[in-house]
Amino acid sequence: MDRNNSVLIVDDDTSNLLELSHMLSLDYKVYAFKDGVSALEKAKKSLPDLILLDIIMPGMNGYEVLAELKKSEITRSIPVIFITGLNNSVDEEQGFSLGAVDYICKPFNEVIVKHRVFNQIKMVNLQRALETAQNTAKEL
Repeated sequence: MDRNNSVLIVDDDTSNLLELSHMLSLDYKVYAFKDGVSALEKAKKSLPDLILLDIIMPGMNGYEVLAELKKSEITRSIPVIFITGLNNSVDEEQGFSLGAVDYICKPFNEVIVKHRVFNQIKMVNLQRALETAQNTAKEL
């Protein structure tokens, strides 16, 4: 993957942040935050290609963060993968109903996380290429 792509990781657990950052930093530019408010600010400024988001966090939980992302014109199209210790179907359904593109349960497997991130980034890049081609075709 192209290191020009960026991933925003949001988790109140420092060990998870470090592990995910280490796992993804060779392939992507990584931003890591421990709370939802800071993550929302960073998302609006940096427009990451993908967000990995914990659900259970103090203050603003992951569901609330996702709802705020979807309200904003500039962040609504950023794909979000929940990465959480909540592993029942009700929580997973709620995540998808709010607009998450995937759901990874903790403890997470490095190979699975890397593949799911890669697949989402690939879709983002393909979508951009398609939009560029369409815009070029309109100009002709």
